[in-house]
Amino acid sequence: MSHQVALAFEDGITRFIKVGANETVADASYKARINIPLDCRDGACGTCKSFCESGKYDGGDYIEEALTDDEAEAGYCLPCQMVPESDLVLQIPTTSDVAKTSATTFESTLTEIRRISETTYAFSLEVDKREDLSFLPGQYVNIEVPGSGGQARSYSFSSGPEVDIVSFLIRITDGGLMSTYMRDTAQIGDRINFTGPMGSFFLREPKRQSLLLAGGTGLAPLLAILEKLAGMDNPNKVHLIYGVNTDIDLVELDVLQDYTQRIAGFSFDTVVGDPQSASEKKGYVTNHFEPQHLAEGDVDIYLCGPPPMVEGVRRHLESEGIQPQNFYYEKFALALVPDAEPAEAPAAPAAPAAATPAAPSYEIGEEHASFEAEFDARMALELAVVELTMGKLTEGQLGEFKVLAELAGKTLDGEKFVNAEEFTVTNDAFHEFLFKAVGNEHLLQAYRRLDVPALMANVLRQEHWIDGAVDADHLGIVNAFEKQDIAAARTAITAHNEHAKATMAAAAKAGAK
Repeated sequence: MSHQVALAFEDGITRFIKVGANETVADASYKARINIPLDCRDGACGTCKSFCESGKYDGGDYIEEALTDDEAEAGYCLPCQMVPESDLVLQIPTTSDVAKTSATTFESTLTEIRRISETTYAFSLEVDKREDLSFLPGQYVNIEVPGSGGQARSYSFSSGPEVDIVSFLIRITDGGLMSTYMRDTAQIGDRINFTGPMGSFFLREPKRQSLLLAGGTGLAPLLAILEKLAGMDNPNKVHLIYGVNTDIDLVELDVLQDYTQRIAGFSFDTVVGDPQSASEKKGYVTNHFEPQHLAEGDVDIYLCGPPPMVEGVRRHLESEGIQPQNFYYEKFALALVPDAEPAEAPAAPAAPAAATPAAPSYEIGEEHASFEAEFDARMALELAVVELTMGKLTEGQLGEFKVLAELAGKTLDGEKFVNAEEFTVTNDAFHEFLFKAVGNEHLLQAYRRLDVPALMANVLRQEHWIDGAVDADHLGIVNAFEKQDIAAARTAITAHNEHAKATMAAAAKAGAK
């Protein structure tokens, strides 16, 4: 049995491959002429190390130097060894051009145009060779506007990945290239090309309840996500809050109502910004967050809307002291650019050129329970460095290591900070010591890129509680190195990571009050 694997590259390009029974992802990738990073093919070097966003697989055989147990548990994998047991989504640590691949251009036929409100069109395309088009719910494509000389605009699929006819939503904009085409010249049967899929805004494997937030036609990718969820056995609750400016901007409410029947545990609210709206809920979407929607942070948030909406939600979460497990967002905005200047200067002063809406600009990102991810990454790196430094430190280095631990301890008083700012500095010196001692510049830079001190400085702004075991952890790590006890060092580092995260969680909560 074959499985579909999505290879998501760092530049937003996603390519899909079919991986056969007992076939590795790397072998299938190279057969498809997608050259993901690869060197040994034996699970010995770690060059192909990637992150599995979702799905199940057999990790294969490899050595600890290529992939540690902690990395494997966190979701990292080696495509040269892994054999899929379900469909997968992999984050590949390179760009598509390095992998000698690119987004695919598809040809299609316009099959439907609907003006579903005064401000919104919906349109559908029948894709040639539909079997070659795969995408993740939430992703977008660049659609060439017929008659524009090849100019393209970006639109997210509003339909799910399995349907034959793909659909999109477009907000009507005066002077907009696609709006003008749809209103004035579009005809059923027009040939339309598009390129994609693109973007890292897509549905991850549901592991907890989800909160979906849509602003205007930002509803489109969330409709695709809902369509996917409708075909899944998902026991977790899903709530959508759909915000618009005026009543006439509300669209596809019948579709949303239908999903309440098709998806167990799905509910939705509509929020209208206009104070004169007939809607029961008015104002900002954040005004209508209920405690059960946020589940004290045990929630995955998917948001597609304009930049002010994304920033407003982020500020609201911070003010409430809520750190969602995952926060995936897609910002979109219409940029205004002047029309092209005439080839020759006008004979008389001319009126300023009209502003023409350009392609929507997209910014896609994700945020996670940040201190959790950052500290877990630091722990994984430290566990790797332990393997390289145990038994190799000189007496002088061991003495310096102990002094750094003691200096950090002097900034603490039991379960209180004496000086949180000074602790951040001395704590960083302690943790960075082993990365300097190992003499591997790549590991040192990997640690520094995590920028844990900046994260701590931002959260530990005031003197407050610290897990009392932190100081003992530092000394315990030093003691393990003095005894050359690698098992004790690993145990101490793992325990210290939990104590550090507990401190950060308490600080984040206290800082929000």
